Parts: sequence; structure tokens; C-alpha cells
Amino acid sequence: MTGNNESVISQFLLLGLSIPPEHQHLFYALFLAMYLNTILGNLIIIILILLDSHLHTPMYLFLSNLSFSDLCFSSVTMPKLLQNMQSQDPSIPYVSCLTQMYFFMAFADMESFLLVAMAYDRYVAICFPLHYTSIMSPKFCASLLMPLWMLAIVNAMMHTLLMTRLSFCENNVIPHFFCDITAVLKLACSDTYINELMIFIMGGPIIIVPFLLIVMSYARIVSSILKVSSARGIYKIFSTCGSHLSVVSLFYGTVIGVYLCPSANSSTVKETTMAMMYTVVTPMLNPFIYSLRNREIKGALIRIICNRKISL
Repeated sequence: MTGNNESVISQFLLLGLSIPPEHQHLFYALFLAMYLNTILGNLIIIILILLDSHLHTPMYLFLSNLSFSDLCFSSVTMPKLLQNMQSQDPSIPYVSCLTQMYFFMAFADMESFLLVAMAYDRYVAICFPLHYTSIMSPKFCASLLMPLWMLAIVNAMMHTLLMTRLSFCENNVIPHFFCDITAVLKLACSDTYINELMIFIMGGPIIIVPFLLIVMSYARIVSSILKVSSARGIYKIFSTCGSHLSVVSLFYGTVIGVYLCPSANSSTVKETTMAMMYTVVTPMLNPFIYSLRNREIKGALIRIICNRKISL
């Protein structure tokens, strides 16, 4: 990272969020509460699925992986944001920045893969209920999850290694609350064509293809349920698809807007707000949408609490 007109960058400065000083403590309490809700909600889901044998099914296997991914995904960015808001020190070492970038991309990719896996699970359960057990076998689910985790890890490693080849000049200010790959690329002095090309090339299988598969799965679900012309069938459409699709739209809509359809005149505040939606809001909402409104999860919670009381 050295050159005639370049200097070695040992750290970056994260500008964070544009919050007036008088509102700093209020927003700190808000983000801390959101982060604690994310941790607590996803931990409850993981623990319930591990302890209750009734939840050892493919759907809850995917859900436990999603909760783990959400927990880690939020923990990559939120602690640093809270620390910067509290200490007023926006600096982050170069190595820490790349490390944050790597884990952020790995868990973001896995979030995308798990959303499409859960959509496929619901598609098989509703459209092929008699063959669900044979199609979604434990062996199939395990063989599906392992390559997805590997692909997420390899893709994140590729982008991180490509970032290490770039040179950075005097400007080390990142107008974001975490080391986002697109924000860091804008600070590079050397040619970023290969980096940007790989973002668009890998954006297809990582973002666009899973999103289209989810839309196709739920279109088939809606088509299948509409054949049953009853109010109960229509209600089942909304109860099955509505909440999931709302989070899917929130997650993929903001990700696609930031990474695959960047606007030349888009403001930093707009990009930061969109990033906040899929890094903070979505991981916090997932436990409520997928689980805490679920009768089986509530039943598992009641059984564990009752068994605990009996043992005491």
C-alpha cells in the first residue's frame, strides 16, 4: 500500500450515523435495545430448537441456522457502532476493517441462502405434503446446508483478498457505520475494476438468483392454495407467505439497491439508512416473524418452562 503519492493506511475512520449531539444518547439507547432484542430473540430460538425434540424437523433446522446467522450478522456491526457512539472514537484498524468486512459478507450471503432454503421447505410442505418427509430428509438438509456455508465463506474470502491488493491514499474516512465493501472501494487509489466486476458477477448467484427462487416458490404456493376456493385457504396464503415475503422484500430490496443498483447521486444518508434496515432491523424482526408467532415454538417454550419447574 505504498507509492510515490501514497501513504500506508493503518486505520480507517468510520463517520457513523448523522445524529445531532443532543440526540446521541437517545439513539445509543435505541440501538442498544434493538441489538439486545436481536441477541435475546435469536438465542431463545436456537435454545428451544436444540432442547425440544418436537422441533427437530427440516424447517426448524433451517430456522436455527438463520437465527445463528442473524445473531452473528448483527454482532459484526452493532458492537462497533455502539462503541463509537459511546467513546466518540471512530477509528478502526485496517486489519479489523477487513475482518469486519469478511464476516459481514459471509453472514449476509448465508442469510440470503437460508431465506431461499426456508422458502423451498415451505413450498414442498404445502405443494407436496405427502412427499415432504421423503424429499426433505435429514440427509438432504445436511447436504444442502454444508455447501451453502462453504459458498458463503469462500465468496467472502474472495472479496476480502481482492481488497488487500488495493492501495489507499491519504483519505481514510469511511462515510458509513461499518466497513462496507462499496464504501471502502471508493477510498482506493488503485484500479478497482476487478473488485467491482466480481461484485456484479457474484451478485447474481448470491442475491438475484435466491430472490427469484423465493418469488417462484411463493408464486407456486399461492397458485396451489388458490385452487382451494375457501376463506380458510386465502387466510393460509397470507399467514404463510405475508410475513416471510415482507422480510424477504426488506432484506433483498435494500441489498440490491445498495450493491447491484447503486446510484451515482445517491446520498450517504440514504445508503446508510438502507444498510441499517438489513443489518439491524431484519435480524431483530426475524425471530418474531418466523418463530415467536409460531404455535410450535410457543408450545416448546411452555414445555421447557414446565419441565424446569417440575425438576426444581
